[in-house]
Amino acid sequence: MSDVEEMGPIDWMLIEFSGPLTGEAAPPLIDLVERGLIRVLDIAIIRKNADGSIDALNIENLPGDEAVHVTYFEGASTGLLGQDDVDAAGAVLEPDSRAIMLVFENTWAAPLAIAVRKAGGQLVDSGRIPVQAIIGALDELDAESA
Repeated sequence: MSDVEEMGPIDWMLIEFSGPLTGEAAPPLIDLVERGLIRVLDIAIIRKNADGSIDALNIENLPGDEAVHVTYFEGASTGLLGQDDVDAAGAVLEPDSRAIMLVFENTWAAPLAIAVRKAGGQLVDSGRIPVQAIIGALDELDAESA
């Protein structure tokens, strides 16, 4: 990993899939990486079995039709994600599902982050509003105005 002082903000994301990985989400993610907008620092593939047990899956151990979609990220590991993270992620997943957990640098924001640090500033809080929450709020507003 490069000098932390030169990095952009770091985010993590847990994406749940109701079945096997189909690869439909891979091309846009790969595009973000290839355009230099993000850098994947760590990736974990998690399976929550029907009985509730949780497995961390290695890319090389995925079935061939699933592995082909994530082999681009093989070796993307900094050790930031550990078993505790896999267990915590698995606790929120539905039984008989798969998930991809990503830790990534927002390289597009690195110049701003560097300037803020040099000016003596620091990020003290951050948040994200899921699109589903925005859609739900807009639907509620539409229902109230009807």
